[in-house]
Amino acid sequence: MKLITVIDIKNAEVVTAKSGKRHAYTPSDTPLCHSSQPLTVVSTLLALHPFDTFYIADLDAISGDGSNLTLIQKLHLEHPGITLWVDNGLTELGLLCDFARPVIGTESLTNCDRLRHLVDTLPSPILSLDYLADQFTGPAGLDQQPVRWPAEVILMTLSRVGSASGPDAAHLKQLVKQSPNRHFFAAGGVRHLSDLEQLHANGAAGVLLSTALHQGWIGPTELGLFS
Repeated sequence: MKLITVIDIKNAEVVTAKSGKRHAYTPSDTPLCHSSQPLTVVSTLLALHPFDTFYIADLDAISGDGSNLTLIQKLHLEHPGITLWVDNGLTELGLLCDFARPVIGTESLTNCDRLRHLVDTLPSPILSLDYLADQFTGPAGLDQQPVRWPAEVILMTLSRVGSASGPDAAHLKQLVKQSPNRHFFAAGGVRHLSDLEQLHANGAAGVLLSTALHQGWIGPTELGLFS
């Protein structure tokens, strides 16, 4: 099972997630890293574990309030061996695809035809099925139409992000059963090794991690079990 670390960027700083309530996100200052500077945070995470993939959310771009794409490109240039999965609200896709894999967040989609076009034209896109307060955020019915999805799909449970409330393992299991030929990645709520083991048992191809790393609940020993 692949472990992917997460960085949320707002106003050129790494911010700490709070149950998907983006207005309440604050510059990161955690036991793992007391800096909110993206390059410092990335270096600290790599010192913790040799992650080969980072998921980055450009919160300014997703909300339509700006862009951190130049900064994200700088992260790529500093660490060219790392694969970046980037959700930037489906903006500046031409430039983004030069150095990162685009994440299609359903919260940024207007209709299912838009998804079909993106899946057909973007290189190696990843779909993020976005849920807030257990409600699907995206075109009506898309979450029940796996035939429209690309090969790799993130179950993004935004209300659990940064909440330490545990992942939505039951929903993940349901998705795996619904579409067994796809690779599903769980995001939101992971606290400890038992959560990782449960997600693995429920068919997760990978897990996105942030809070558990920054708070020290999951460390090198646990990460090494999935290398």
